[in-house]
Amino acid sequence: MKGRRTHKTISLQAREASLQELVARLRLPLTDIALLDRAFTHTSYANENKARHVQHNERLEFLGDAVLDLIIGEYLFKTYPQMTEGELTKTKAAIVCETSLAACSKKLGFGKYLLLGRGEAATGGSERPSILADTFEALVGTLYVDVSYEAASQFVLSHLAGYLEKARKGTLGKDYKTLLQEFVQQEGERQIHYSLIGESGPDHDKVFCMEVRIDGHRYASGTGKSKKEAEQHAAQVTLAQLQQASSH
Repeated sequence: MKGRRTHKTISLQAREASLQELVARLRLPLTDIALLDRAFTHTSYANENKARHVQHNERLEFLGDAVLDLIIGEYLFKTYPQMTEGELTKTKAAIVCETSLAACSKKLGFGKYLLLGRGEAATGGSERPSILADTFEALVGTLYVDVSYEAASQFVLSHLAGYLEKARKGTLGKDYKTLLQEFVQQEGERQIHYSLIGESGPDHDKVFCMEVRIDGHRYASGTGKSKKEAEQHAAQVTLAQLQQASSH
């Protein structure tokens, strides 16, 4: 029995140390580690540990969703007085969508702090966009409850700054091939063609190289683990070159 208690104590200590590391790394002004622990506890884990009365993050996620909505709405309202109600709604929706929140959570490394049920963990739950997006909202809710609306707002606006700017420009959610097409066709219809110019590596780990041609003229090339990925890279490089040339 003593050995079991010691093991459990070490496990709890390791969990708290992990969360404290997250607090320090992101400079979160949180004091309630138990609440933070709940924010990173998925329902699947709570269901497997009912005897321990483990609390999951769904209520914090619910609150965080509402707080996040207000933070982004308030920011857009104050920052862009020229935006119509329709534009504000469309921009806010692009920012608080699952894709943006999940990408931000992944960038912040939230997956490794999640407590998941065995089945959820085995099927890649720590990388699942829906779970990562929900966790972001749960953390926003935690900051609101444990600290203040201002603390939650500061966290959200600092970590979603890039998405706010992309949404303002109307580029959020668009891929580089689409952006390149929109850019080059500002002055009329032009033909963009992607062609494979090389590949390397073994069959299980190939790297493809794709080239962009616009109206038959050769532009940049890009590489990737798939032809689609290489096309996106080539489009990204070409777009950057064209934008730089147009600014001079």
